[in-house]
Amino acid sequence: MNVMDILKSYAERPTDTQQDFDEVARLVPADALGEGIADALRSDKTPDFGSMAASLFGGSNPQQRSGMLGQLIRSLGPALLSTVAGGALGRALQGRGGAGAAPADLSGADLERVTPEQVREIATAAQAQDPTVLDRIGAYYAEHPQVVKVLGGAALAIALAQVANRLKR
Repeated sequence: MNVMDILKSYAERPTDTQQDFDEVARLVPADALGEGIADALRSDKTPDFGSMAASLFGGSNPQQRSGMLGQLIRSLGPALLSTVAGGALGRALQGRGGAGAAPADLSGADLERVTPEQVREIATAAQAQDPTVLDRIGAYYAEHPQVVKVLGGAALAIALAQVANRLKR
């Protein structure tokens, strides 16, 4: 196949990564989609995990934000929770069991006080503490694929390619 054949296929069917992602998300098993999302989160062709986590947080509803923070909290552990992002989560959970409190203990008001920049810091620390957090965030957002589209075309293309690779096996 020459270059013109490849380009012709794009001219005949322009790629819409977001639409393709929507279709694939509906059709593939959640575990394959989650692994693809996790691969996009760890790729060197996308922004760092902390930045992408902040984008996901910003595009999520309060319930999804709570779920995401829950994944990050589990990776941080109680000792680090009050030291990251100016102690934002530690303060929010104070009086509710402290760092051992469940993420479900975060109220809507608590979630409104957590900024995407703080989530970036929390996610970066969580990844340093426990690199498997990317897999858990990928699996979590496989259940909420509409939010993943905030990561942009490059991340979606990587996720789709990784899903394709997994399904070939």
